[in-house]
Amino acid sequence: MSMPVVFVHGTRVSGTMWSPVRALLSAPSAAPDLPGHGRRRGLPYDTEAACDVVAEAIEDLGGRALVVGLSLGGYVGIAAAARHPDLVAGLVAMGCTARPDVPWARAYRLAGRLAARDPALADRVSRFVLRRMLPGAAGQAMIEGGLSSEVVASVVAAVTAEDPLASLAAYPGRVWLVNGTRDHLRADEQAFLRACADGSLTHLPGRGHLTVLADPAWLARFIDDAARTVAPCPG
Repeated sequence: MSMPVVFVHGTRVSGTMWSPVRALLSAPSAAPDLPGHGRRRGLPYDTEAACDVVAEAIEDLGGRALVVGLSLGGYVGIAAAARHPDLVAGLVAMGCTARPDVPWARAYRLAGRLAARDPALADRVSRFVLRRMLPGAAGQAMIEGGLSSEVVASVVAAVTAEDPLASLAAYPGRVWLVNGTRDHLRADEQAFLRACADGSLTHLPGRGHLTVLADPAWLARFIDDAARTVAPCPG
C-alpha cells in the first residue's frame, strides 16, 4: 500500500510541471496550484496561504500524504511539514537546500523586480528558457498551466522570510533531500541534512536545478518507494 502524494510546483509555473512524473506514479496524487500561480493566478502569495493549499490537497486525498516539492515547492513543503506534521507523512524536498537569507537572494529579488516591470516579457523569456532546458514533454509540462512571472517578487519575499532549517528541525517525520550535483541551491545541503530528525541526501549526477525533472521515470520510482516507506502497514 502506498501513501498518497501531494506535489508542489516551483515559482511562476503550476502543478502541471509534475504531469510527466504523475503519469508514471503508482500512488494516488494531486498537484495543486499555489496562490498566484496557474488557476490561482492573481491571488496574493504568502507562505501561510501556500501551506493552506498543501494542507487542503492532503485532506482531499484522505488526510495524510507524502509531500514532494521542487525549488519553491521544496521550501513550501518544508514549511508545510513544520506547520502540519499530522498531515505530512513524509517529505521529498528537491532543489531547496540553500539558506534563503544569504547574499545570493539579492539576485532573486532583482529578478522579481524586473519581472514585475514587464510580466508578459518575463513570461516569454521563461517559456523559451524552460523549453531549451527541458526539451520535450518535461518542458511542455512546465509551461502548460501558464506562467505567472508577476508573482516572483512576492515569492522571493515570502521564502526569504522563512527559516527552513528551523522548520526541518521541528518536523519529526522522514525527509528525503534530493539535489542535482549542478544545482546552485544545494549550497547548504549538509546543514539541511543535519537539521532533519530522520533524513537522507540523494544526488543526481550531472543534473541542474530544473533538469532533475529530465528523467520522470526515475523520479516516479523514487517517489513511489518513498510513499511505500511512509505508508502504514496493512492490518
